[in-house]
Amino acid sequence: MGRRSPFLFAWLLCGTLDIVYAMVWSVLAGSNPARMLRGVAKGPFGDGAGDWGLGGALAGLATHYAIMGAMVACWFFAVRRIPALRQPWWLTGTLYGFGLYLVMNGLVLPLRFGAPFPPADLVKGLVALFPHIVFIGLPLAWLTRKDTV
Repeated sequence: MGRRSPFLFAWLLCGTLDIVYAMVWSVLAGSNPARMLRGVAKGPFGDGAGDWGLGGALAGLATHYAIMGAMVACWFFAVRRIPALRQPWWLTGTLYGFGLYLVMNGLVLPLRFGAPFPPADLVKGLVALFPHIVFIGLPLAWLTRKDTV
């Protein structure tokens, strides 16, 4: 049996933590996970993806994991070249998560959907910031804190 891929494990862990958070939050906000996933699919596939039913939800899920793959790959690329990113892991993970938040919410979403940045609603901003730090940045930094990648 072969050695587990650190990248694959990190990608699946962070992607799953983040999408479960988004699904729970969509329910708490009075929506549903399928609608939220179709909203994710609108990014690359256009506004019509919102009407694709189950296919749109699956496209959104695939889009989410593709984006997460890029986020994890960027971290692995950087941490292999800059070992100082491994310590202190909690600080570098927090900073990386904050950077991801800035890219997604300050660049990607405004360009694609015209979303305001910074958000007018502080709570919505924190709801968006939290998973980037807690479910992506910190786990990535913790998983790569030693010279194992």
